[in-house]
Amino acid sequence: MEDQLVIGGEIFRSRLIVGTGKYRSNAEMIAAIDASGADCVTVAVRRVDLNRANEQGILHHLDPKRYFLLANTAGCYSADEAIRYARLAREAGFNQFIKLEVIGDQETLLPDVQGLLIAAETLAKEGFKVLAYTNDDLITALRLEDAGCAAVMPLASPIGSGQGMPYFGQIQIIIQEATVPVVIDAGLAVPSEAALAMELGADACLVNTAVAGAKRPELMAAAFREGVEAGRKAFLAGRIPKKAYAAASSPTEGQIE
Repeated sequence: MEDQLVIGGEIFRSRLIVGTGKYRSNAEMIAAIDASGADCVTVAVRRVDLNRANEQGILHHLDPKRYFLLANTAGCYSADEAIRYARLAREAGFNQFIKLEVIGDQETLLPDVQGLLIAAETLAKEGFKVLAYTNDDLITALRLEDAGCAAVMPLASPIGSGQGMPYFGQIQIIIQEATVPVVIDAGLAVPSEAALAMELGADACLVNTAVAGAKRPELMAAAFREGVEAGRKAFLAGRIPKKAYAAASSPTEGQIE
């Protein structure tokens, strides 16, 4: 049975999405991406050199025939700013997919919900396939879905914090109620946290800092690949229900008295 990740009509072989920021070198970045098995990688349009001819730039090393390049609006603090950079990405040769970020606070980097909704609706009407970075609020997720988003991306914890998923109750509700793919984004630090997200039924996970900031990024990327795969298999297998009391694993019928 094939288990494919489909977002906005695009099929991805991996349920792990990785970022391209914060690596110590481009060679280290490519090695980590390859080890992760990810075919979708994010690129911050505002923070990279869009000239692919520049050998020092990230885009020079990312072959769009090999990787699905997901432009994002990281660093944008208003709807107008995010919309402008999304359009710039498309004009620069990116596809119609955009990871939409509208940040509301420089310290916490939490989303500006009002600006996010405005930008999402505008870009969706312009034909963009919007993957919206949002908080772990069900109502916001459903409104983003109504605005035409192809996926919602609730944070596990603040961007780059490495806090993991300290509370997953709200995210679990989003997974249960949303009809578009749910991608867990931000805050994951180790593969076990990605595995938990996938066990809950998330469609995919996105990591950047956890890999790029590791002592051995390539090895950490491989570990996240395995964590995501294990979590997805566990979800598909179906976990046993929780019980208040013990339940013997050995059969009680035909016991020798």
